[in-house]
Amino acid sequence: MRRPLLYLDVDGPLNPYAAKPERRPDGYSTHRMKPEGWLARHGDTPAHRVRPLRVWLNADHGQRLLELGELYDLAWATTWGGEANTFISPVLGLPDLAVVEWPAMHDEGPDGTFWKTRHLVAHADGRPFAWVDDELGAPDRRFVAARHAGPALLRHVDARLGLRDADFAALDAFAREAAALR
Repeated sequence: MRRPLLYLDVDGPLNPYAAKPERRPDGYSTHRMKPEGWLARHGDTPAHRVRPLRVWLNADHGQRLLELGELYDLAWATTWGGEANTFISPVLGLPDLAVVEWPAMHDEGPDGTFWKTRHLVAHADGRPFAWVDDELGAPDRRFVAARHAGPALLRHVDARLGLRDADFAALDAFAREAAALR
């Protein structure tokens, strides 16, 4: 059995976008970015006229993710796609990570699941995985339990707070448990 995958969402876990705009969470710094996905949301507005997207990132998360990279194969599971490597990885001090390519985005998931869920189960293909996202719920856990052959940890992250110490501890513990099963 191979090492588990760690699927990383950007907005919510790494960028606590739902925090009060005037109250950046402790440890985070503000970055202004213009990824293609952001520009596309502004239609025909020339790129130089589009206000950059505000992204809050915590540089300490990079080191903690690198440490988890000793236990996991890290992969972006975000609508940022490959642009997470362009914009997010350098700020956090991460190398380019694998990127989950979505066959469709924002389509309706089965049984009330989040749209990413079935795609990540297919991507993992029975391999153990952990996933951090702010959109996870009970339907996703039921779906994964019924359709994924390997161990899985679906870790909901509050989009107002981002990843916290307890999240990193849970990810570390899951990877070590998965390794013991190999």
